[in-house]
This record gives sequence, C-alpha cells and structure tokens, in this order.
Amino acid sequence: MARSAQRSSLKKIPQEAIEAKEATAEIVILQPIGYPLCGIIEEYPRIEEPELFECYARMQWNGYIARKNDYLFDQRMFPDFAYRIQEVRPEDTIIGQSTTIVVNQEEKEKTDIEYPVEIAFDDIVGQVKAKRKCKLIERYLEEPERFGKWAPRNILFHGPSGTGKTMVAKALANKTDVAFLPIKATQLIGEFVGEGSRQIHQLYEKAGELAPSIIFIDELDAIALDRRYQELRGDVAEIVNALLTEMDGISQSEGVCTICATNRTAVLDGAVRSRFEEEIEFVLPGKEERKEIIKLNLQTFPIKAEANVDELAKLTNGLSGRDIVEKILKSALHNAIMDDMEKVEAHYFEKAASGLQKKETNTHLYV
Repeated sequence: MARSAQRSSLKKIPQEAIEAKEATAEIVILQPIGYPLCGIIEEYPRIEEPELFECYARMQWNGYIARKNDYLFDQRMFPDFAYRIQEVRPEDTIIGQSTTIVVNQEEKEKTDIEYPVEIAFDDIVGQVKAKRKCKLIERYLEEPERFGKWAPRNILFHGPSGTGKTMVAKALANKTDVAFLPIKATQLIGEFVGEGSRQIHQLYEKAGELAPSIIFIDELDAIALDRRYQELRGDVAEIVNALLTEMDGISQSEGVCTICATNRTAVLDGAVRSRFEEEIEFVLPGKEERKEIIKLNLQTFPIKAEANVDELAKLTNGLSGRDIVEKILKSALHNAIMDDMEKVEAHYFEKAASGLQKKETNTHLYV
C-alpha cells in the first residue's frame, strides 16, 4: 500500500476537547475496505439501517481524529473490519455525537469472483471421461430447478497435479456463463480462530446471491485431512465443520455447485469425502495427448521451433500437461533465447526432458 495505514484509534481526544464545538467534524464519509488479513472475496457487511449504524459508529469512534485516507476499525460487531475515511468536513476534526457519519456502500471494483471467458472445453487436451461427466454439472447449472433434491451440488475433482482440474472448472463456468468463485484451501487457515469458518460462510452467501454459480476450492486436503493426521498441522475443525454445513445444503441456495480439487484423495477425511455425490478423476496424458499438447503449444512460440514431436512425446511419458509446458517447452524456449538463437532446435527440448528426468530420479532417492 503506497501510503501508511494510520489507525485513527491511536489519536483519541479527551472528552473535554470533544465538547469544543469548533473541533467536531460535521460529516465523515466512510468506505468499507475489509479485513486486514486476506479473505476469500472482498466482502463487507451490508448496512440495512443507516441511522442505526450511524448511532453505533458515533458511540464507537467518539473522540477519534478524522483525517482523510486514515482507517477506522470496528471493534464490536465485526472485529477488525476496516473503513477508510473518504472525506471529512472540516478536515482534521474529531468525531463527536453531532457528527453525521455516512458509509459509501458502492461495490468495490476488485473481487475474486471470476467470469472465465478465455477457456473452453475444446482448449483442454484429453480428459475425455472427466469432460463427459461434467455434462451433468452443466445441465444442473443451466436448469437448477429441474433437479430438486437430486442436484449434483458437491463434486470432487481428483488426480495428479497439473492435469487440468482448474481449467475444466473454469471451462465449465464459461460454458454455462455462471460466476466462478475460486479459493485455495490454504487461504482459509488464518491467524485467528473462527476466521476461516467466517470466510466459508461469506463465500457461500455470495455464491447464493450470484446463483447459478460455481465455488471452486483447490487443494482441499489442506483443510480436509484425515483426523488421524490433524495433530501434525493444527486444528482446522471449525473450518471443516463450516464447509460440511454448507455442503449439506442447510442454507445453500439452488444453483450453487461446489467443486473441490485434490491430488491426495487417500488422506481426505471420510466425513468430507462422503459429501461428494460425484468424484471425477483426472489422469496423466497418453502419448497421443502429449503430442497434441506439444503441437498446440509450439504454435504459440515467439520464435520458430524444430522439435521431433514423436520423440518428445516418448521422453515426456509420465508427465502432466502442465509439466510438459512449464518444465520442458518453456525451459527449451528460454535457453534458446538466452543463447541468442533464432529458432529452438531439437536438442534444447531433449536436454530439458533429460534434465527433468534426472532431477526427478534424484528427488526420489531422498524420499
């Protein structure tokens, strides 16, 4: 943040000074900012009764110096929720019982809600079975009222890292033209007790408002680890309980689909895994799929590439699509550019592939 976040509570004025009429602010306009720690979405409490909130705000911040761009922090209803002072008249005066306090509740531009438009199912090589199973989710999002209690609300994507789980989820949102709300499970584990569960409920509340919508929780095993391993990573019971409550549909809106992704199904807690009506497996690409991945990506190279696609497909056996692109193709391209080459010759790809194989072999020796 460019400017320092000054906390106005450090500058409270004694009561006798507040009573001096000329020192009191006439009006203070606040903008909701959010919580200091990163949340799921830039959500803030909606104020339904402005007059009641104004009374509450005057009582809480009575005596604080109000300076433009400073922050005021809620200490009661929503602890540590921050408001930025957009405007104060007169400037550098204090909040008193006669101060008019207004909250600007216009929606903030920045949000983690996505409306994917750049990814389509045709852009994803392979995963034929997974894409076919996604047709059920597609039908549900298009006609949620048709399914009733038989709705596929909770879906588990599982398989090796880099096999396209996130891409398929985004393509599904794009195909059905619904809001896509993504979060990594690791972001839910906060510093304070109750923070993660609050974020879960906020996420589902927002998804309900935008329904039909997709909630995508990546790295599910970070919070849904089998209880036998809980002592190794801290207590996340509140987060899991909040997630289970929402997945059970106690307060879930029609048209909200939860898609969770993991590459470690063996360590998932049984209570969590049992909530998924469908489990969709993602697999490593076969030889023909690896060839297609290589061909498609070589076409986007900024310089010409001379690669033996068949040979490269053999050398990349056992790699995910992401590994092929990021660790083989990109590595070869970057090395050719650093060598001031006008084209990426075949040996650059072979060297990248053999180097990766050696690295993985050495890693396995230490596992």
